[in-house]
This record gives sequence, structure tokens and C-alpha cells, in this order.
Amino acid sequence: MKQLGRNNTHIQHILWIYLMAFVLVAFSFSADAADTKAAKADKKTAKSSTVVIDVEKMGKIEVKLNAEKAPISTENFLKYVDDKFYDGLVFHRVIPTFMIQGGGMTPDMKEKTARSPIKNEAKNGLSNKRGTIAMARTNVIDSASSQFFINVEDNNKGDNSLDYQSNEKYGYAVFGEVTQGMDVVDKIKAVATTTRAGFADVPVQPVVIKSIRRK
Repeated sequence: MKQLGRNNTHIQHILWIYLMAFVLVAFSFSADAADTKAAKADKKTAKSSTVVIDVEKMGKIEVKLNAEKAPISTENFLKYVDDKFYDGLVFHRVIPTFMIQGGGMTPDMKEKTARSPIKNEAKNGLSNKRGTIAMARTNVIDSASSQFFINVEDNNKGDNSLDYQSNEKYGYAVFGEVTQGMDVVDKIKAVATTTRAGFADVPVQPVVIKSIRRK
């Protein structure tokens, strides 16, 4: 009887070892699968952080977004891109020595309903130099939603800098930079403008955004 008891205990120990080994193998497999999935997701995010702005009769502007330094602005912008929100909207404000602004108005200067505003990331260290893209906003610091602008000059110097300077001069959040198509930006900045529906610096002929898509 004692021998039988020892045998049962031995068998139980062996079964316990096998069970633990199975759990460890299963856990390792699950962790590897999770790592692989995360790596694929990271790769997809990195790949899709470049967008192409296709402007009717003008050409295409390729923009590399900076999700590392401007995660809120980038995520917000890409949500609008994925929803095809920008299709058919216009660059409604063009100042040739300053910037071109779009992403909120229809060709007849009606504002499209946007999502709730986001936190201003102007303190992220990115600067409003020529070729960068930034979130447009009102005088309220955290009021940016869908509208954006592309700097056509270096707007990061002196008292009129668009960069963060203080809580009183909070600035505008840069979240990416044009990598191809600055010639298209320069064509847009050169269009004739007028005042329409109470808005100044509106292109005489609408500059229509055909689409914005991830590359």
C-alpha cells in the first residue's frame, strides 16, 4: 500500500510537470503571436503615416505626419482622412506670404460639421517653417478640429512666430511636413483671391481637394 501511494504521488508530480510545461509553451506562443501582431500594427502605422492631398487641377501634395511628436493631432487628422471627410472641400484661405488653409469649407463657403476640438500640441518642439503642416484654430487654444494649414514661408521667427512662445502666445501645432509637392503648394499660394461670404483671402476660383488618402 505504501508503494502504491508513492507511485501515485510520483505520477501526480509527473503530470504536474507536464501541465506546467504546457502552460509555459502556450504562454510563450501567445506572447510571440502578440509581438508579431504588434509589430505588424506598428509597421502598418508607420507606412500609413504619409498622406497624399490630391488637389483638383493643381496636383498632389505628399505629407509625412509626425505621430511621435504630435500623436493627438496626427490621430485626429487621420480619422478625418479615413472618413473621407476632406473630399470635395477647399483651400478657402490663401495668403501668399503666409500659408494656405483648408479642410473645413465647401466651395460655396459653407462650414462642414467637424468633430470635437482637440488639445493643442504646439509645445511639441516642431516649428512652423516653410513646408510644414499645422492645425488651424480660433483664438481659443484648444479649438482645432478638422482645419489645417501649410506654411508657405518660415513662420517661426520674431514676435509673429506661430510657434509656442508662452501660455499667452501658445502657437499652432505642427504635425507633419511636405515631402513632395511643394510646387503644388506654391501654385495654390499664387492664385487670385477675393472676399466672399464675409471671408477674406478666398480664392476666386475654388481650389478643391479631390481627396486625402493614406499612402
